[in-house]
Amino acid sequence: MSNIVAIVGRPNVGKSTLFNRLTKSRSAIVEEMSGVTRDRIYGLSEWNGVEFSVIDTGGYVKGSDDVFEEEIRKQVEIAIDEANIIIFISDVTVGITDLDEAVADLLRKTKKPVFVVANKVDNNARANDAYEFYNYGLGDVYNVSSINGSGTGELLDDLVKKFEKEADIEDDSHLPRISVVGKPNVGKSSFVNAITGTERNIVTDISGTTRDAIDTKFNLFGFDFKLIDTAGIRKKNKVHEDVEFYSVIRSIRSIENSDVCIFMIDATEGLQKQDLNIFYVIEKNKKGVVVLVNKWDLIENKDQHYTKEYEDKLRQDLAPFNDVPIIFTSTITKQRLHKALEKTMEVYENRIQKIPTSVLNDFIQDIVAKNPPPAIKGKYIKIKFVTQLPTHAPAFAFFCNLPQYVKDPYKRFLENKLRQRFNFEGVPIRIFFRKK
Repeated sequence: MSNIVAIVGRPNVGKSTLFNRLTKSRSAIVEEMSGVTRDRIYGLSEWNGVEFSVIDTGGYVKGSDDVFEEEIRKQVEIAIDEANIIIFISDVTVGITDLDEAVADLLRKTKKPVFVVANKVDNNARANDAYEFYNYGLGDVYNVSSINGSGTGELLDDLVKKFEKEADIEDDSHLPRISVVGKPNVGKSSFVNAITGTERNIVTDISGTTRDAIDTKFNLFGFDFKLIDTAGIRKKNKVHEDVEFYSVIRSIRSIENSDVCIFMIDATEGLQKQDLNIFYVIEKNKKGVVVLVNKWDLIENKDQHYTKEYEDKLRQDLAPFNDVPIIFTSTITKQRLHKALEKTMEVYENRIQKIPTSVLNDFIQDIVAKNPPPAIKGKYIKIKFVTQLPTHAPAFAFFCNLPQYVKDPYKRFLENKLRQRFNFEGVPIRIFFRKK
């Protein structure tokens, strides 16, 4: 996501209200008290055909070990590092405070565009009061009322002009996007370094080393794709650092924007609850997936029988979606890393395959003739036609006389038959029944 706008300012100036208005959502909680926004929130906005991400930053959090200025400094530093453009909000009903000045001091040091917003300008008298904010020395001041939206149009008109033109960005949209995801410290960065043959990403034994989702264009050994090394995803209640929270959000966003996810788990720990949560995010977004059981070199006394037992247990835990490739790897010895890439591209091909309608119907009609849907209340279901939908992830529409009577067990039966015949290994597929 190349266009990112961060909203910063001291507590209770209307940051979350503006965020909700720009993203046309109610994602951020809004109350007339400081410290309500504790987590940083991402949202999507669009203006004049330009899409961009918006970050709502929090203010002081009760219970912090440090004073107001320290907390706000941390928030603004993160926002400056993350964003292309900064929206700096002040409250016109209060004027410039010491906390506003602390934020302004940091913004004066950045080379990124800063838009100063005087919020809560609901009448002409307040518009005159807004001239005080020119004392920041950060440029023009935009009079806005986040609560009713007045003034936001002029702000956004000028804001989107600051983004890079699409023509200036290299077009690599045709390349498959492969994300490397997993809990912290399972070996994601080591995997990227091993297959690229470089020390592009920092690797330590400390979890959380990778903060950003880092894109690497990979063009070696006959492979050509975009490889994304993401920060580790932790349980929400385990995330204490603000930078790490952004890392989790970017990791989830990278899953959403990828075609196939290389999902890494630690062989010494096995599949844990947080691993499953990541796997469910991948499945929910209908992305292809290859499971890498990393650090296999640390497993002692492993033989073919033990490997088979480990894989069977893993598939059992991943059910119901367990038609996925599982590869046992080691980034230290580089064991099976090339095979992992080969399998990843196979899954990508499985995900984008289009089955001719005639072939699909010949196959399904034969299956349905031998195993028709169970009758419900004396009514017989007749499947007349099936077609693959023009979606990014495989989806199929079955047309029949009584779609409301088709139950999940029969849908899973048809899904399994499609997988056996057309090879959708590693790819979630969807089946819909519609009235003919």
